Amino acid sequence: MPDPQTPDALLADSLLPPDDALRAGLHNEVHTRPTAEIQLPALVLYVAVLNSGVSKDSEHAHLCSLPGMADLQRSRLESNFVRLDLPDCTVKWERHSEFSRYSIVQALPAHAALGAQEPALTPSLAVSAAWLRAIPGRTIAAIKLALVTGDLGNPRELMPQVRAWFGEAQVVASVVGADGHSLAVSDFALRPSGFSRMLVVAPAGTSPSRAGRLTQRLIEVETYRMMALRGLPVAKELGAVLSQSESQVAFIIAQLEGKSASDQELLDALVALAARVERAVAEHMYRFSATAAYDALVQQRIHELRERPVPGTQTIGEFMQRRLSPAIATVAATRVRLQSLSERVARASDLLRTRVDIATEAQNQQLLEKLTRGQELQLRLQSTVEGLSIAAISYYVVSLLYYGAKALSGMGVPLEPEVATGLCVPLVLWGVWRLTRRIQRKMYRS
Repeated sequence: MPDPQTPDALLADSLLPPDDALRAGLHNEVHTRPTAEIQLPALVLYVAVLNSGVSKDSEHAHLCSLPGMADLQRSRLESNFVRLDLPDCTVKWERHSEFSRYSIVQALPAHAALGAQEPALTPSLAVSAAWLRAIPGRTIAAIKLALVTGDLGNPRELMPQVRAWFGEAQVVASVVGADGHSLAVSDFALRPSGFSRMLVVAPAGTSPSRAGRLTQRLIEVETYRMMALRGLPVAKELGAVLSQSESQVAFIIAQLEGKSASDQELLDALVALAARVERAVAEHMYRFSATAAYDALVQQRIHELRERPVPGTQTIGEFMQRRLSPAIATVAATRVRLQSLSERVARASDLLRTRVDIATEAQNQQLLEKLTRGQELQLRLQSTVEGLSIAAISYYVVSLLYYGAKALSGMGVPLEPEVATGLCVPLVLWGVWRLTRRIQRKMYRS
């Protein structure tokens, strides 16, 4: 942070607009997790635990139980990284989205050289076994990594001495570094203690920062490998469910084609199937995406090792390629199957919707035809009623005229009522018809 009176501070104050609220945090993100510096020879005890349901408060309380760390401030954990210097070791805590990891780095005794037996490379731990067992979370990876010095002039000749620490287990080994600087060896086997082992042989005078970077890459290969494999049990479990659902989709589509089931039955089956598939997508798609991301990190870390083979052994990259790739391919195939099944269910739903729409349109057409026929019948009935109405009105008018003619005849007017009335009938019919038509025209115009 520059002094307020320095030219840089004055220049920033005068030329830059106000900082974005996230600028400082994003800028300092690259400095939040510095690589450890490890002086050879050393032992790195590494434990990674799943932190689902584990709060930072419980992790803080556990770190405070270390000797001399009772006054560790809770605020130091906000950056998700803490390095604690203890008298006999260094403890590093890091919290990630799905797991937290603890690294304990302690010096090895002077006699811990290449070819040393078990006691030399596995001395008394600087932290207690009880503290390790009490780490909050569930263990996903645990490694004992020994870093010793040795002559790498002929790596193949070093392998018998290297195997002394691994026993009878088959090991994989690589000369790592752009200049073939170090030898990295592991058997990737879990021992009764719950730890796997790794060994790094580097020349005397290796810088602490280089040893720290190599250590971090190796333990991240193992950690991210285990996290990537968490999608494999899910993929295997979903295999039977996907096969059953795919068969059900095919059966429903066949019924759509053959029209052997009612639309309501097909709709109920599709809704139930779509709900089951979308539930599987919601529950497991994150795990499949995480597997792909972790696998990419494994490949990146292996690439950063810049491996060279040691005659007679597999490299770490070859081992991972043969053992990890089939599992990742299984997870990727299951993810594709799940996505494809979701799309097929959606297409089947569209087909059923189209079928229902066509049936609805046909029903609407029939209804319109019935309405049209009803209107035609109503018009015919209306015409018939109008004719009867004209006849009835004319009858009453003619009757009135007849009575009027009889009255005139009774008053002495020389008039035959029947003849006069009969002659008026056509005129009355025509007049009533004309009056009715005028009324209808007025009603239609209004």
